Amino acid sequence: MIKSIFTLLCLTAIVCALPCARAQGDGSPAWQVVRYDITASTNPSSRALMARVQITMRNVGRGSGERVTLRINSKAEIKSATANDTATTFRVSQDAKANQQKVEVTLPVSVAPNSTFNVAIDYQVPSTENNQVAAISPLGSHFLPLSYWYPTPANALSPRGADTASYRLRVSTVAGDTLVSSGRFSEGTFDQTLNGQPFFLSGSWDVSEGQGEARGITVYSPKGASAEEKKQAETIAALAGAARSYFASLLGPAPDAPLRLVCVTRGAGFSDSGTLLLDAAALRRSKVDVGTASQVAEMIARLWIGGVTIVRAEGYGVIREGLVRHLSTSFIEKQFGVETAIAERIRQRTAFASDARRDAPLALTTPLDSSYFNSVGNKGAIVWRLVERMIGRDSFFDVLRTQLQRGAAEGTGLTLALFRESSSLRGGEQLRAMLQYQLNQTSDTDLLVGLPQARGGEWVVALRNVGAVDVSTKVVALTETGERLAVDVVIPSRNFAEAVFKTSSRLKYVEVDPEKDYPQVNYANDISPRGPSGEEPMVEAARLMQRQDFARAETMLNSLLAQAPHAEEARVLLARTLLSENKYEPAEKEFRSLLALRAPTAVAIAWANVGLGEISLQRGQPPAAARFFDEAVRADADYATTLEGRKGRIKAEAASGKPPVPDETARAFIAQLDKVILSGRKADMDQMLVPGELTAFAKGVSGSQPDIWQTQVLRTEQLDATRMAVDVHLNVKQLGRELSGNPVLVLARVGGGWKLLSVAYFDEVR
Repeated sequence: MIKSIFTLLCLTAIVCALPCARAQGDGSPAWQVVRYDITASTNPSSRALMARVQITMRNVGRGSGERVTLRINSKAEIKSATANDTATTFRVSQDAKANQQKVEVTLPVSVAPNSTFNVAIDYQVPSTENNQVAAISPLGSHFLPLSYWYPTPANALSPRGADTASYRLRVSTVAGDTLVSSGRFSEGTFDQTLNGQPFFLSGSWDVSEGQGEARGITVYSPKGASAEEKKQAETIAALAGAARSYFASLLGPAPDAPLRLVCVTRGAGFSDSGTLLLDAAALRRSKVDVGTASQVAEMIARLWIGGVTIVRAEGYGVIREGLVRHLSTSFIEKQFGVETAIAERIRQRTAFASDARRDAPLALTTPLDSSYFNSVGNKGAIVWRLVERMIGRDSFFDVLRTQLQRGAAEGTGLTLALFRESSSLRGGEQLRAMLQYQLNQTSDTDLLVGLPQARGGEWVVALRNVGAVDVSTKVVALTETGERLAVDVVIPSRNFAEAVFKTSSRLKYVEVDPEKDYPQVNYANDISPRGPSGEEPMVEAARLMQRQDFARAETMLNSLLAQAPHAEEARVLLARTLLSENKYEPAEKEFRSLLALRAPTAVAIAWANVGLGEISLQRGQPPAAARFFDEAVRADADYATTLEGRKGRIKAEAASGKPPVPDETARAFIAQLDKVILSGRKADMDQMLVPGELTAFAKGVSGSQPDIWQTQVLRTEQLDATRMAVDVHLNVKQLGRELSGNPVLVLARVGGGWKLLSVAYFDEVR
């Protein structure tokens, strides 16, 4: 879920070059943050964050500086500024393209190279509407770095990455709320000694401490979590502890830092310097899904990469995202097995392939490039796996461990340039050329394999490499007798080669680069005879399902899975196709096999339960169907599965003859909400909503008073101590248009009564 909101925010923002990104050889100053000291408070009544930030900086450029430019939220109101504890002048200007403000602070004296100084800013940031990265609410507040809530020279869109440093953070929030950030907490203050970006959350959680290998790991579960959810929290904490031990064995002793896993309904996926925001649904799933496991592993890996040792300079994303993802996948393989890791790498490869023909060079790409996240995270992971294979696992981690320790001790940090050079020294000219190509050029590698030809007592396969770098890989073949053969080949750049198999048996299948070590712009032509593989057949199979051409979809998916048996998304689609063909027994087998995976995706968990629920209904087993649909709802994997789960659960419960009785207080609140909406009075409507939520909805129903607004409560479900989901049937007539549907209203208890928090999963039926 993170991933979507943070990616969207980054990809839609545009910024100008930042002062700290200037070349340091041109006599210009360059500012490096050494430490943040922040005192802040949130005020739900005024809906504003008030703060004072002191930033200690060092001039790491080659010229003296007389002013420093900071960037902050476009709505921030700057009250005052000081430099080296002396009041100074400042100038504020809007950067409309970046949707930020630039605050240019005049320094009282010129700051020489290698000198340290501090700038302090007093300001406030209004919060008109709550969102994924910033919120002020009676239910809890949060301000994440992508809200640009504090001033700093460089943000996430800088060519050299966001400023990270140690920080001290003190925040005053609503009485009774629990405050969460990263670092050690004492007497209302967080002290973070690792490199990080300041952030905080406040709210109400059940707090549990990990034991054994998970000691030092705190889990913040939703208030009122069930026994099953608390047990799942322990499992995820144990997973984090195992990841910490695993990376300590590879990268050196783990930093002595507290780790926090915080369950949230907004901002899930964000992590920084030992704190990870987890989707609260992760605790309600039947097992730990691979997405949650990957987020935990990446958070732990960043304790070393970026936390203890800062990551700097151009190409930083290839380290912070690509290398970390490669390390995370290696942990997934150790923890859940080779098959789970293969499925994860297929997802990475498929994601990269969607941008492969338009990506920028990895060493030069920044979040300003639309391909940034697919490239640096997924292609980057593929490249580092290739490096590890070329120089050997022990050598790879020896280089990485040495660079991390040296970068931390000398304060130089870890840079892409240093890591690639150290790796090249181990791998020689072949690795150096490969890294030069993979990091500094756009993708153009495409490996092609021809039809096998008999030649004497051998079989020969023609190979072609249209890319600009030599490829050293394997070619595997399967004979008609079932024998599997493999040969090593080198395919020169923009040239041809042959794979020779010393067998008289006919070859029925040949594949080049079977492990998919090399990033390619097209993986479909790696196989002969050519069959479906990769993203296009999946898309085509989904289209065939939409056209109800289930037989062709089934054939295509079976062919794909014969070549890539661990492609989990294809298995999900095949199971759904079989169900659509009323092939209940094979469909059930596929759905149950998905649930039996050691770490399936959340979507696989959800679709499997939806499918098993539908099969149970067809077999006249509504109680069993209701349980399966309920599991799909609890998985909360995506819009489609949650919508299908909710619809199916209501249907199954009705068929059982004993549907649950809706909560009367929720029913009374919604009856009152109908009256307020029909009145058209905006002030009354605002009183029914959680402050900062559904502002567009309130304007819409108040600005054009509906003629009819009738809500029938179908089902209620307590989500946690403060939130309730209400399935309803809605009839509306507004501006001459009639609408009927089944949305889900989420209510929150505020001040002893219900208020409307959100409207979700609207299923329009007319």
